Amino acid sequence: MSDKIYNVLFLCTGNSARSILGEAVMNKLGAGRFKAWSAGSQPKGEVHPMALSVLEGMGYDTTGMYSKSWSEFSKPGSPEFDFIFTVCDSAAGETCPVWIGHPMTAHWGIEDPAAVEGEGQRDAFLQALRYLTNRISLFLTLPHSSIDEMAMKQKLKEIGKAEGASTGASA
Repeated sequence: MSDKIYNVLFLCTGNSARSILGEAVMNKLGAGRFKAWSAGSQPKGEVHPMALSVLEGMGYDTTGMYSKSWSEFSKPGSPEFDFIFTVCDSAAGETCPVWIGHPMTAHWGIEDPAAVEGEGQRDAFLQALRYLTNRISLFLTLPHSSIDEMAMKQKLKEIGKAEGASTGASA
């Protein structure tokens, strides 16, 4: 078994909700094998309070989480990513930076829980967290050190179509 720690980046336009959830889940479930970050093409500047509330309520570490631009990861000394997952349809359609190391990419779009206002918002965030947890759990079962690139790409695409896939992800 490989001792390699894989670097993962979750992208969304605002980097305030879905990508933050993905970062937290991957860092908890993949601890010791994966290190995750999140970023956005047009970051909102703050993490959505409900994202933090839901994560903290479920026992996830939110220390140091903040809304940031993907340009932070193009600076010298930035991590070289092995996998990059877009979790919102608009980010999937944007022209992304050229990433060092040519990471494997996939679109794991889910609906934006921050778009739900009022009473149902907590449930929307809990549902988004569940969908991302399911995808990440499936991803963690893959034989990362021994699977060939074409098979990995197919598996990542299939995971993106799992329950809760947004319209853009299920196409």
